[in-house]
Amino acid sequence: MSHAIPGLPPPRPIPLKERSSVLFVEKGQLDVLDGAFVLVDQNGIRSHIPIGGIVCLMLEPGTRVSHAAAALAARAGTLLIWVGEAGVRLYASGQPGGARADRLLLQARLALDDAARLKIVRKMYALRFGEDAPERRSVDQLRGIEGARVRETYRLLASTHGAQWDGRRYDPHEWDTANLVNRCLSAATAALYGITEAAVLAAGYAPAIGFLHTGKPQSFVYDIADIVKFETVVPEAFRVAAAVQRERPLDGQRISNPVAAVRHRCRDQFRRTNILARLIPLIEEVLAAGGLDMPPAQDEAMPVAFEDQKGLGDAGHRG
Repeated sequence: MSHAIPGLPPPRPIPLKERSSVLFVEKGQLDVLDGAFVLVDQNGIRSHIPIGGIVCLMLEPGTRVSHAAAALAARAGTLLIWVGEAGVRLYASGQPGGARADRLLLQARLALDDAARLKIVRKMYALRFGEDAPERRSVDQLRGIEGARVRETYRLLASTHGAQWDGRRYDPHEWDTANLVNRCLSAATAALYGITEAAVLAAGYAPAIGFLHTGKPQSFVYDIADIVKFETVVPEAFRVAAAVQRERPLDGQRISNPVAAVRHRCRDQFRRTNILARLIPLIEEVLAAGGLDMPPAQDEAMPVAFEDQKGLGDAGHRG
């Protein structure tokens, strides 16, 4: 016999594009108390978290999650992601609502069809670099070309923002051994990967079935996030790193915690670019390039993401 969860009813899920992007949580217990989703620290102090208005929570070491909190996050459509220190590694995630079989079948068919997969990789290349990929190249060859362009893009951005740069090097097992720039870049990309994984799951696809990236739990997440990372989070990481290296203020403020500063600036960047409204259409655009038809959906299939509800008033009225 099931029992209702005590407290207030969960918030009605709002569309992904209207939510805040990510929130990092550490050293506390997530729970539901008096109907509210809260983080309780070791002193018993509660910090309220508006769970229905956030895309995903990044749970760092030192975080515990109660069953009630996990259930409420799922009902509100907020993804829980367990990460390492500063988000440098993604360990596991809880799926908000379940994936759809029709989209999983399409994604698998596209990944297994060599011609369709190549079309998708070429589309991702064009979206990322603003030009068509070289003709008569295999996926492996395009991966090598892209890698060279990415290294050059890092170098140019470092030069533009005045950051000292000697390459993208870090060991996810040894966070403290990475230099300042690489720690900033890892924090920035972790934030982007978090909201991208939430978008992939909300759209009904599998994070692990990638096209350019393969063999990792977040392969498709990397495919999609890498299209936009150099116009969003990577410049913010270099701005913060350059300011710290030169011991100068950034936007009138001294930076004492570079990783936290990167996260805050990425959050603001997500808002300015409205990236949450862009991610799911971007996923669909990439997969459509494969040229295969979507299998028919069953009547009981989960809806894609969270649909906009018809309001009571005119445009702009949330009622």
